[in-house]
Amino acid sequence: MALSEFEIKRTEKLVAKFLESRRPEPHVRTKLDFSFRMKNQSVEIFSIRPQWDKPENIIEEPVAKATFVKTKKMWKLYWMRADLKWHSYQPLAESTSLEKVLAEIGRDPHGCFWG
Repeated sequence: MALSEFEIKRTEKLVAKFLESRRPEPHVRTKLDFSFRMKNQSVEIFSIRPQWDKPENIIEEPVAKATFVKTKKMWKLYWMRADLKWHSYQPLAESTSLEKVLAEIGRDPHGCFWG
């Protein structure tokens, strides 16, 4: 079940605020930046950078994905492994709080999100 319009706006506001604190200085953003997209009940955070050998090609690299399960009122957190598939992030697989999920992504104690 998809998020309500209110939940979407709240999620977008929280994620935008979180990413604003992580974004590089404006003069660096053509080389590296961060953004997110919402799709149904999921929010995906990704980095944006030019391809090293063809700078005209812009590459998006996944950082983290959080999916809201409305029936459980829980956020599930995922990280992308080397197999290029999303996997449950076991140190914090679920949380009722998006703020807690974003804090864990920011803290990244195991280097799963930011490298």
